[in-house]
Amino acid sequence: MAKTYLHLVRHAQGYHNLNTANHSLPDPSLTPLGESQCETLSQTFPHTDLLTHLVASPLRRTIYTALLSFSTAVSSGLKVLALPELQETSDLPCDTGSSPTKLAEEFGPKGQVDISRVHEGWNDKQGRWAPNATAIEARARDARLFLRELGAQAEMNGEDQHIAVVTHGGYLHYFTEDWDGHERFTGTGWANTEYRSYEFVEGSEDASLVETRESRESRRGTEKPLTADEQRELKATAEKEWRESGFQTPPEVELEAKL
Repeated sequence: MAKTYLHLVRHAQGYHNLNTANHSLPDPSLTPLGESQCETLSQTFPHTDLLTHLVASPLRRTIYTALLSFSTAVSSGLKVLALPELQETSDLPCDTGSSPTKLAEEFGPKGQVDISRVHEGWNDKQGRWAPNATAIEARARDARLFLRELGAQAEMNGEDQHIAVVTHGGYLHYFTEDWDGHERFTGTGWANTEYRSYEFVEGSEDASLVETRESRESRRGTEKPLTADEQRELKATAEKEWRESGFQTPPEVELEAKL
């Protein structure tokens, strides 16, 4: 029976990663080191020949990471599908994407990026896109459901689907529902261009994921995964830290604004 595998990648180093002052930069691109990290990933990623889809957050750093890291797949005809649900969690300028018009001007001419799902308002950081845990969890679930369906449609030919998904460090904890090591870097436990592989939990209404044994053992050895209670505890700790650091707002803040 065919399966869908997600190969999740955090973007390469962007200018906002250099210091906190750069968090004020709107939708920054990659640094020279970030471009070099993409080149390294393009040479070391073991599943390039198996890739059937490329998907990325519509922020510039994630799109460029996908284009540079998977250039062989792009050259063979795969387009990078920009998926708004994958955008980063905060409303800082560095985590707020560009308008659809600007993205079309920058990425449209070469025809390598599909921005058909990026509509006006995707970057307003309100409602569905708000920087609070409730909204982020909901769109992470929507993204998983979309990607599961994307894979399922192609599984009909009886072949495994391998989808490379380039997104953001903070968001990846919500997307994977895995909070292990969240404190390793600023706002995330994922290093720049780190990748991990997952498959969908069979029968899950939320399209939950489980990391493949090969992927987990390559980074954690035979260490046992965290329990559900441990994950909940780490999630609460991370969200508290992110709210205090200005990366998130409590849900009640948005509710008060609406009232």
